[in-house]
Amino acid sequence: MKATKILMIVNPVSGTLRTRGELFDILRILNGAEIAPTVRFTSGRGHAAVLADEGAKSGEFEAVVCAGGDGTFHEVLTGLDRSGVSIPVGYIPAGTTNDLANGIGLSTDLQEAAADIVSALRDGVVTELDCGKFGDGPVFSYIASFGAFTSASYSTPQQAKNNLGYFAYLLQGIGDFFQIKPIHAVCEAGGARYEGDFIFGGVCNTFSIGKIVKLDETSVDMSDGLFEVILVKNPKDFSEFNRLVAAAASSDIESDMFIFFKASHVSFRLPAGTLWTLDGEKAEADGPVDISIKKRAVKLLSKAARGGVRRDIGN
Repeated sequence: MKATKILMIVNPVSGTLRTRGELFDILRILNGAEIAPTVRFTSGRGHAAVLADEGAKSGEFEAVVCAGGDGTFHEVLTGLDRSGVSIPVGYIPAGTTNDLANGIGLSTDLQEAAADIVSALRDGVVTELDCGKFGDGPVFSYIASFGAFTSASYSTPQQAKNNLGYFAYLLQGIGDFFQIKPIHAVCEAGGARYEGDFIFGGVCNTFSIGKIVKLDETSVDMSDGLFEVILVKNPKDFSEFNRLVAAAASSDIESDMFIFFKASHVSFRLPAGTLWTLDGEKAEADGPVDISIKKRAVKLLSKAARGGVRRDIGN
């Protein structure tokens, strides 16, 4: 039997560093299924995108597998998009919070995640998911955001993430909250215009936003060609602040403190210097920002993932 050749991109410093300890077991699972991985380790921010781009263009591999956190997976998707080559991608979640993986039901047990990829490769099955395109720049798998808490994922030191896990993000976010400055934004989508002072804005394709706000799974389809867009209003007094806290605690997106809608294309005009994050990674934006959806552009090697469309791509 001819072995399936894959490129495996590993971030050796993501999350709790479990990838190092369990890499041998992951490779054993892959090799036992006649899968021949070529392993490449990332050496810094942006390197995973370069490796994915070069690997896809080489024509040597039938799939790319990422072992790292949501940020590493984001980079891999960006590299694949840049390459212009449509190729299946697998995700072994080894990050701190693994928001995307938890949201779509991927196992965060590394060996179970590897076995899911093996099963998908063996049966020729992918789960197709939408992704977003940030202007003419990178793609993102589940969220583009600005405002409160968005800097926590890239401003929190890696060592703190490894030692404290999700609490590192939360503590950093609490520190941000008491220094929140509202952002005056103009948002246009589907012929509608929203203008105001907001403390957070998110363009999402996910069931959960940073483990803070959860969306009703019956209202989210991650392959329907539509974003879920959330704008959080700036509370003007204690009454509005209390309503905002209560709405966030209960994930009540119908609250008057939220603006929530769906769209396939969203445009923003924000003050110069406004910071964005894409899947937790810092993004640069000068001037207006246009965000569009790429319908079913991600061909995820998984039979366990939910939220997308299952498709047989053959063996």
